[in-house]
Amino acid sequence: MGKGRLEAFSDGVLAIIITIMVLEIKVPHGDNPEDLKPLLPIFMSYILSFIYIGIYWNNHHHLMQVVNKVSGTVLWSNIHLLFWLSLVPFATAWMGENHFSKWPVILYGFILMMAGVAYYILAHCLTSIHGKDSTLAKALGKDRKGILSVVLYIAGIIASVFIHPWVGFTLYVVVAAIWFTPDRRIEKKIENNYREEQ
Repeated sequence: MGKGRLEAFSDGVLAIIITIMVLEIKVPHGDNPEDLKPLLPIFMSYILSFIYIGIYWNNHHHLMQVVNKVSGTVLWSNIHLLFWLSLVPFATAWMGENHFSKWPVILYGFILMMAGVAYYILAHCLTSIHGKDSTLAKALGKDRKGILSVVLYIAGIIASVFIHPWVGFTLYVVVAAIWFTPDRRIEKKIENNYREEQ
């Protein structure tokens, strides 16, 4: 199966997710800068979520650059990832509206963790149909970055429960920082393959 429809559908869903998130930011009734102050927590949660959706879009794009086919399992793995990402706007709004209180931050972390697990599954489904010697398999290796992300999400959820929600939120920011630069493992493999073909 070709990968074109999977890419197009995923791009469309991610664009809709970002649109929904921005629509959750309600315009204040006043016309003074002070009227924007109550929106600060909402805007902070929006910024982090926007970055996360951008990270997923970037890395999904990189995955698709090194594969040439998909299977039914890959399609369902991709839908699984999109399901968890589609819940990000709800968790973002709830967390921002409630000023980063415990349960909204826990839910936000849980959704991020499940999206991380879903991305891991998608990447490894693609690896399985392209083989151990494929560019993708070599680029991912043992996927320590993906595993570390899930561990940090779990740590963030536990910290939100037993220490303070801001500790959990900070750990979610750390994971975003780790992934902010598109996956260099895949970029390096693409560059190396290009050089070898010259």
